Amino acid sequence: QVQLVESGGGLVQAGGSLRLSCAASGRTFSSYAMGWFRQAPGKEREFVAAISWSGGSTYYADSVKGRFTISRDNAKNTVYLQMNSLKPEDTAVYYCAADPDPGVVVDGDFGSWGQGTQVTVSS
Repeated sequence: QVQLVESGGGLVQAGGSLRLSCAASGRTFSSYAMGWFRQAPGKEREFVAAISWSGGSTYYADSVKGRFTISRDNAKNTVYLQMNSLKPEDTAVYYCAADPDPGVVVDGDFGSWGQGTQVTVSS
């Protein structure tokens, strides 16, 4: 397993941008599929975006497509989530996830999770 630490959350006005980072420990990061999920108060955790081990394939929830971009830097053991045109409904705790199974980018069944970072979008 890998250890994951998210950062970059905060308070932003609607229409603004934030970039989340997820730093991973371990020498096998480059072989892991990575994902971002979020959980708003009173709601279930939901998928946001995922990226394959190579970065060659990316996947997005319809609600963020065209506004969010997931990327990774395997040399830095870090995955990013660039969030633009933020909306109040994007307010949530955002979690980073990792798994060596490449199929998780489809089924969302990630095995390792970070502690989360709060994103709050004011109207």
